[in-house]
Order: sequence, then structure tokens, then C-alpha cells
Amino acid sequence: MLHALALVAASTAVQPIVTADWLQQHLNDSAVRVIYVGDADAYKKAHIPGARVIDHMATVQMGENGHRLAANDVLARALAKAGAADGAHVVLYGDSPMATGWVNSAFAVIGHGDEVSWLDGGFPTWQKEQRPTDTKVPPDGTGTLTVRPVPDLFVDAAWVRGHLQTPTTKILDVRTKGEWDGGHVPNATLILWQDLFADVKMQKFKSPDEIKALLAKAGVQPGQEVVTYCAIGMRASLMGWAARAVAGVPTRIYIGSWQDWSHNPANPVVK
Repeated sequence: MLHALALVAASTAVQPIVTADWLQQHLNDSAVRVIYVGDADAYKKAHIPGARVIDHMATVQMGENGHRLAANDVLARALAKAGAADGAHVVLYGDSPMATGWVNSAFAVIGHGDEVSWLDGGFPTWQKEQRPTDTKVPPDGTGTLTVRPVPDLFVDAAWVRGHLQTPTTKILDVRTKGEWDGGHVPNATLILWQDLFADVKMQKFKSPDEIKALLAKAGVQPGQEVVTYCAIGMRASLMGWAARAVAGVPTRIYIGSWQDWSHNPANPVVK
């Protein structure tokens, strides 16, 4: 019982973005699990000691509606295999912020979003600072990750259509300028995921205050909730995490995003 309480305490005390110093100090902490989101071959060449690997496609269900998150029970099994467990705190890092954002959404939708942090600087900074790395592959995780559904995290096209004119809802388009110019959801505002970073290449985030300022510049006002979308939900997941976990803004993610919206001619489009 005391061990379980210690795990919970460790989880709730951790910030949404952790430094390399913090993680190195907790590499032998059983309450902290490190997960690399990316290519297994790259992971095998070098990774943070104790880290397990997950390909974001392990959390994807491809179907007639395109790129979607898998069912909650599938997500729980995939994330547990990668080392997540009830009460433990997960630190994510990866080769793609978009893929890492998607995996973060997988945690969030099954009720474990507050138990996840991102490693500031990722592996590029970790290696540059000559911190310890390993090639040993730990066994699959065997812990239990209980599903606690968060049904209002994701929204669909009908929800977005119903909130296009709602003053308490701010829609953020997390695509490129070229994609935006090709058509976008009415009343949306373009915001670039790269602007979350002080150094994109080194995956160094801006400060929480700077991320709040970025959202304010995009028109997010006090008392508003944010809805993010992109092409297939990956960049939207990244920005949604930043808005919710870092800036403290109530946030939903249109997981089907433009792939879903543009598929239905009944959905209004602005060019």
C-alpha cells in the first residue's frame, strides 16, 4: 500500500515538461517509466537507459474513416507493453513531436494524460549533453493500465459544426500555411506547431508563459476552450497537449481533422 501511494505521489508531482536533469535523476526510480516513440531500429542503436519503444502505429486503427486512434482496450495493452502502468509516471520522448503527440493523446483518452510528461530537448539534447545511453532492450512491460475513459476529449465533425459560431470555443488549425490556403474550417485560426519550440531541431520547448502567449496571439481568450485540428490528428494532438497540459486551457481535439472534415461536402470550407 505504501509503495502504491508513493507511486501516485510521484506521478502527481511531476510537471508536463521535464528536464534532462530531472529524468537522469529518476532513471532508477520505479515510479518513472520512459517511453521512446519512434522507429525500433533507431531505438536499438541507442536510447535512454530503461526506455522501452512504441511505434505510434501501435495505437492507430486504419479503416474507411482513415487514421484514427484504436479502441481503448487496444491502447491500454499497447501502452502497458511499452512500460506504462497504473500509478507510474511516464516520460515520453521521440523522433517526431507529432507522433509523440499522438501517443500522448492515446494516454489522455484512457484517463492517464496527467500521468505523462515530455522530455524537454528529447534525445538530441540528451546526446549532445553526453548523458547516459544504452542499447539493451528491456522486456515488455507487464503492468496493468486501467482504462478510465475521457469521452469529451475528442470531438467529431458534428460537434465542430455545432460550435463554429460559439464565442466560448476557439478553433485552431495546426497545419501549414499551404494547407490552410487550400481550405480551412470557418472561424479557425492558423497556428504552427513549430512555434511551441525555442529550438525545433533540438526539441527544446518554449517556456509555459511563452506557450500561453502563443495561444493568446492566436486569439485564445480567458474563458474559452480550444479545439485543435490538423490533417489526421497528429499535429492537433501535439498542440492540444500544449494547450491543455502546459497552458492550462480546456482543450478538445478533432481527431478526424481535415481528412474527415473535407470528406463531407456538407461541411463548410473557407478558402
